[in-house]
Amino acid sequence: MLRAFFFDFDGLILDTETPLIDAYAAVHAVHGVPFDRSLFLHGVGHADYSFDPWHGFSPHADRADLELQRRAAKEKIILGLPPLPGVLALLDAAREEGLRTAVVSNSPHSWVDGHLARLGLIDRFEFIACREDAASPKPEPDLYRLALNHFGLRGHEGVAFEDSHTGSLAARRANLWTVVAPNESTAHHDLSNAHWLVRSLADVDLPALRARFEAA
Repeated sequence: MLRAFFFDFDGLILDTETPLIDAYAAVHAVHGVPFDRSLFLHGVGHADYSFDPWHGFSPHADRADLELQRRAAKEKIILGLPPLPGVLALLDAAREEGLRTAVVSNSPHSWVDGHLARLGLIDRFEFIACREDAASPKPEPDLYRLALNHFGLRGHEGVAFEDSHTGSLAARRANLWTVVAPNESTAHHDLSNAHWLVRSLADVDLPALRARFEAA
């Protein structure tokens, strides 16, 4: 029986990942340096630590200052963003159906709680599990298990909403039925472990979700 929804945060509730690429693009534009978006999506999206985001700049460029500019640009972009499409509708449906709701994120509370409060969503979640709350982050299932234990539930009683391979793997390891809605930064991930792969959470309605969940 479906009893709870578990939401990732970055890239799922709020698009904090595409703005990272947009911020790099903005700094490149200010300095008149060509920007290859596909190259950045691969380098940043794959966590390729050999990737140099400032490789097109002069060797004498102040990398620390460029990073400060990038962070400021990203923060400005994110602060103007609303929740991603479909999030509010799912939260409303959960409330109407009496489903419990939690956020399960690899980001710290300072980041997640702050943005949820800004968006007016922090009171829509009964529980928030962040990276400092468990010994191991995703793709390990610890954070999901923490949230399940808080609700007194087992994995087969909940649905996790994720946007990436790492997150969906953690959810599956916690025995949660998993919906994945990738974004520009995660669309290239291996998402084959999703029970239901959608373009956006706006494509998910509760009757269809419940039917798929109960048929599993």
